[in-house]
Amino acid sequence: MVDPLIASRLQFALTTIVHIIFPVMSMGLAPFLIYFTWKDIRTGEPVYEQLRRFWTKIFAISFVVGTVTGIVLEFEFGTNFAAFSIAAGELFGGPLAVEGMMAFMLEATFLGIFVFGRERVDDTLYFISSVAVGLGTWLSAVWILIANSWMQTPRGYELVTEGGQTVVKLVDPLAAYFNPRFGYMFVHMQNAAVESVALFMAGIAAYYVFKHHVRGIDVDNVNFWEMTLKIALVALLITAPFQVYQGDMYARSVAETQPQKFAAMEAVWETDSYVPEYLIAVPTNLDSITDPRAKELFGIGIPGGASWLASGGDPTAEIRGLNTFESQAPPVAIVFWAFRAMVGLGFWFILLSFWGGYRWYKGQLLNDGLLHKALMGSSLLGILAVELGWIVTEVGRQPWVIQDVMKTSEAVSPGLTGTEATISLVGFAVVYLALLGLYTYVITRVIRNGPPGREQLRERPDRTPMLDTSAAGGTDDD
Repeated sequence: MVDPLIASRLQFALTTIVHIIFPVMSMGLAPFLIYFTWKDIRTGEPVYEQLRRFWTKIFAISFVVGTVTGIVLEFEFGTNFAAFSIAAGELFGGPLAVEGMMAFMLEATFLGIFVFGRERVDDTLYFISSVAVGLGTWLSAVWILIANSWMQTPRGYELVTEGGQTVVKLVDPLAAYFNPRFGYMFVHMQNAAVESVALFMAGIAAYYVFKHHVRGIDVDNVNFWEMTLKIALVALLITAPFQVYQGDMYARSVAETQPQKFAAMEAVWETDSYVPEYLIAVPTNLDSITDPRAKELFGIGIPGGASWLASGGDPTAEIRGLNTFESQAPPVAIVFWAFRAMVGLGFWFILLSFWGGYRWYKGQLLNDGLLHKALMGSSLLGILAVELGWIVTEVGRQPWVIQDVMKTSEAVSPGLTGTEATISLVGFAVVYLALLGLYTYVITRVIRNGPPGREQLRERPDRTPMLDTSAAGGTDDD
């Protein structure tokens, strides 16, 4: 049987990797749905009702599956990591409870109106419901990331002994909740979600645009797919460059507060200065794959780039080596290669967005078959980049579950046996992979069915759009 610590970590990693897909879809879709709803009400153009109804289906499915898989994650803290829950429950449990009582309830309540209430409420209330759903989705991320960021950079606490056991006592909620890492994590995660959904939307739309404009095959509602492609491209042009820019600031925060994680990201073993940032790294032998060392890899890099990144502008700055952390260094290979892949994808998304923007500017967006194929091939890469980012974040913190406070080996439930942990791991793997397969099947069916046809759209006896200023003497150009 597998060791309880290893089995519990594998189970939590598996369930998190599967679960994160669904919040990414719902968080990323939220601003799009608010925009589609506003345009639908404001202009009365049928294409915006199609956009709203089609993507709301995918949002609702993602929300339901994300809720199911997310609840289980919280139970795992009690079943597999009871020691951690007892020690840090006062601080860690609070944000999770507020997330359920405030953010989830807000989202779930107004989701009923948003999905089923278009014909039952007026335009203003319906638009409010779209904003409330989006706000609830993003507020969920706030509280989840408060809890996780505190584990990365714990603040606002003291260690006390209660009943013979050392526990975390919350003494400064503001310092704990708005710790040095929270802002970076929240902005990076939310922008990544919107970017991932933009790539997903662009990839699907590119498939239908390619069929119609390049291969000459008749496609129903081609105007819908053309509009989807253009909206997704605008979002990608904004989010892709910003993600890299903000990621630079995020990495600097990591270098300051978790130097061992930063050293693992750059595979720096000996304390050194003028450390290059390898954009492309290739192992020179098999050992370099499992034991990467920056100076022994063949790659294309920026001289002094890692030092510049860590210091905020000094290419000669010193980076503390992993060998100075002794047994507290994280698994380097996983962190190093995951970080390289994530950064590489980030620059590819920038190139892809600029390519699409240029072809649009030249009037060739709908006829560039090579661009369409690139978008189709990249449709799921945003979600992959998110997964890689979380691998860097979580594996890079090891061996700590709470940085410099509590090790992961100390967090496992003391009564958990290897047999119990292994059976649980296998069971969760089967259930979660089945859920992922079912989700993929349903989403594929929704995409193949496409948006509702014009004849299925609701009748609008009065086409007066919300916020119309004409009656007050204004115009749409005001």
